[in-house]
Amino acid sequence: MINYEVYEQEIEKGKIKNGYVFCGLDEELIKDGINLITKRQVSEELKDLNLIRIDGMNTTFDDIMNACETMPFMGDKKVIIVYRANFLRDKSDSTGTKIYNEIKEYVSNLPYYTILIMYYLLNDKRDKPNKNKKLGTLGKYLSIVHCDKLKKDKYLKKVSEVFKEKGKSIGKVELTYFCEKVQSNFDIIKREADKLISYCEGREIKKEDINLLILNSNEDDIFDLVELIAQKKVDKAIDIMKEILYKSDQHMLIISAIEKHFFRLYEIKLKVARGKKIEDLIAEYRLPQFVCEKLVTQTSRFTEKQLSELIKLCVKVETKLKSTGLDKTMEMEFLLINTLTVR
Repeated sequence: MINYEVYEQEIEKGKIKNGYVFCGLDEELIKDGINLITKRQVSEELKDLNLIRIDGMNTTFDDIMNACETMPFMGDKKVIIVYRANFLRDKSDSTGTKIYNEIKEYVSNLPYYTILIMYYLLNDKRDKPNKNKKLGTLGKYLSIVHCDKLKKDKYLKKVSEVFKEKGKSIGKVELTYFCEKVQSNFDIIKREADKLISYCEGREIKKEDINLLILNSNEDDIFDLVELIAQKKVDKAIDIMKEILYKSDQHMLIISAIEKHFFRLYEIKLKVARGKKIEDLIAEYRLPQFVCEKLVTQTSRFTEKQLSELIKLCVKVETKLKSTGLDKTMEMEFLLINTLTVR
């Protein structure tokens, strides 16, 4: 198994294999990786004939095999892309298992003129592809590419290219700030870049514009953490908390963010109970509609009393963290464990 950067280096050197499996959380990054091959192997005028896309969620082994066996037209190579190939997940239904077993046998002897590319999306940050036995087996014949987070310099360069492709330049300081604020997902990055470019038409992008239009990326992590608290999945909540601390070793800021999130949920729950609509919340909080909808959905997982008690619990822990000589990470873990007692 290789990461995206190693894969990119191999493609740049012209080392292109007959088969690949991509996996990761970021579908746009995976697509960008696949495009590195298609641009080299299939000419633009022959894409309709020598580039075949197959929906992995609605296909059969015969569909894939027939596409692979058909000779390329007026070219040396034919590229077959099986997207959302969920039969490659560690656990799949009987139909997916059947397709996987047939694929497993077939890829050991792919036609020389075929490049078979399959990809699937990981469930979440805790879904580790190196534990997927199916990938271990396929790795004997295909190159497995895990599209994980890019290193900082590579990440900045790639985000800068997003703006360049859209015909807009962004300063180094603003680029770095944008990357700190936006979630590390190129689908989101491209949409947020579009918003900024439209908003700043005819002038340079400034930090104030980024602050105005883009939510802090940590807010997504806090949302996920609170969602796991609601589901009583404390072990997974602790994992996310450790990930947040790894990115930003600032316990006070994190407990403050969790407390703020619970307080916002409490406010929204009261407002919804009094008849407020999504449109009212959008105007009041100045948040995108999809964010307000997510928050309203999350409030339904708690009672008013639970949210009130959770806020008090956060305040107690925040007070403790201000003391010296405490294991702050352990105190944060105790907070998550104690949420189980809130009724």
